[in-house]
Amino acid sequence: MTFRDRLLATIRAARPVLEHPGVLVVGSEVPNLLEPGAAATLVVSQDLDIGVPVDGHAAVKRRLPELRLHFRPSPDEPSVWTPRSSGMLEVNFVGMDPTLDPADAYVLEDDQLPLLVFGALSLVAPGAEIDISGTRIRVPRPAGLLLEKLVTDRTGEKGDRDLLVALGLLMTANPADLDELDGAYRRLRPELRHTVRSNLTLLSLIEARPGMPDPRPRRDAVAALLRRLETGDEGLP
Repeated sequence: MTFRDRLLATIRAARPVLEHPGVLVVGSEVPNLLEPGAAATLVVSQDLDIGVPVDGHAAVKRRLPELRLHFRPSPDEPSVWTPRSSGMLEVNFVGMDPTLDPADAYVLEDDQLPLLVFGALSLVAPGAEIDISGTRIRVPRPAGLLLEKLVTDRTGEKGDRDLLVALGLLMTANPADLDELDGAYRRLRPELRHTVRSNLTLLSLIEARPGMPDPRPRRDAVAALLRRLETGDEGLP
């Protein structure tokens, strides 16, 4: 069974939640789904991140029983649901709060579905609705999710994986997406803009890893984006 098969099976099994209004697929699988035909060649991780708006938390929680045929909540981390079959991916629930500062985070406490609410996800806006094997899912606008990956100051293996997700998004972005990214970047505070540029610099240096997008052939594109943002910084506070 290919990774794409497992991803599509996971989406079908999570349909009751994924088709709920306001819910977004976020994280590492978005570049895979944005490829033509959801080709899923930009593999970075083995899980599906589901973004839940905090104002829709109660409604999403009511749909959780419909997932239990295919998933079970982790006893140690109820926001993580593990598949009952090896033919599917793990599902992670994260919170989205558009009012939260990008540098902040908090925990939405709940006995059934606690959520870690990431401030950087406030930069993400709903984008296209796409049909994946009969399930209608909504993904973020690429510019916002790309900026979310670049604005977060992470280190180590997790940080490198997030940068490779950013690379996958850059590989699937079109000129309009990059224009939107440029505008959103200019609205950030100076310290957050610095983090974005630092992460792009790190991305330009990352070596290839098995089973992940190879950054080496894309270094020119990364460098071009960095130059564009640096130029846009001129005259900003």
